[in-house]
Amino acid sequence: MKIGAVEVGDGHPCYIIAEIGINHNGSVDQAIQLIAAAKEAGCNAVKFQKRTVEIIYSEEELNQPRASIFGFTNGALKRGLEFGYFEYGAINLYCKSIGMIWFASPWDQYAVDFLSQYNPPCYKIASASLTDDNLLEYIAYTGKPVILSTGMSTLEQIDHAVDILGKDNLILLHCCSAYPAYNNELNLRVIPAMRARYGIPVGYSGHELGIASTVAAVALGACVVERHVTLSRELWGSDQAASLEPAELNELVRDIRFVEAAMGDGVKRVQEREIPVMQKLRRA
Repeated sequence: MKIGAVEVGDGHPCYIIAEIGINHNGSVDQAIQLIAAAKEAGCNAVKFQKRTVEIIYSEEELNQPRASIFGFTNGALKRGLEFGYFEYGAINLYCKSIGMIWFASPWDQYAVDFLSQYNPPCYKIASASLTDDNLLEYIAYTGKPVILSTGMSTLEQIDHAVDILGKDNLILLHCCSAYPAYNNELNLRVIPAMRARYGIPVGYSGHELGIASTVAAVALGACVVERHVTLSRELWGSDQAASLEPAELNELVRDIRFVEAAMGDGVKRVQEREIPVMQKLRRA
């Protein structure tokens, strides 16, 4: 399938998404720094999240005490992290100015409507929303390509979500939703298993520390990779600890491209540069 003008799937370079999410901490300037870092690293796209706070959370949940940089209730935190027209307008203009694709994970139908004004190339559905049939149906109705994360989900739940969304223009992302995820929880062999089960492109959304396992996911066939990015893991925020700093993001993109070049076509042959070595070392 295509995300914008870019072909994604078997035979095409891995599509690399820098997940900014809420790591901007309510600051447009910080969001723009993260977009710039993703562009410099060679990522294909950046991704945010969009919630209608009063829809997603009950009044009781919003009134719960919770200390943060925004105040002392859960509502102050959730509203402080939520970007609106001004912030997304600035993000949209900046991304256009540097040629960076951006999209977001809408958590409710109003968020889908909000994002639609920017004509995103696709919608990303978070693992937490995989069982929200109404949201899935609403997103499917837009006709846009969909990327669906499958963390904390059973195969039966994924089957049901795929039935709603349809297999046309759908990419699944294998995922472990622990933050950060431990290596023994990643279960990367699910990637080829899901490809065989659904017959559609499968990628990987990682929340682990480091980059080795994400590179391994590409070797196992992941056609899309999504990793959280932060300016520093020392910053305040629930997702910062499971994120890559800019230097690590650069290394991840570099190593993914190295692995893609190394995978080859699976046909055993004598390489041209092996011939003089063969002539020198073989006796017969």
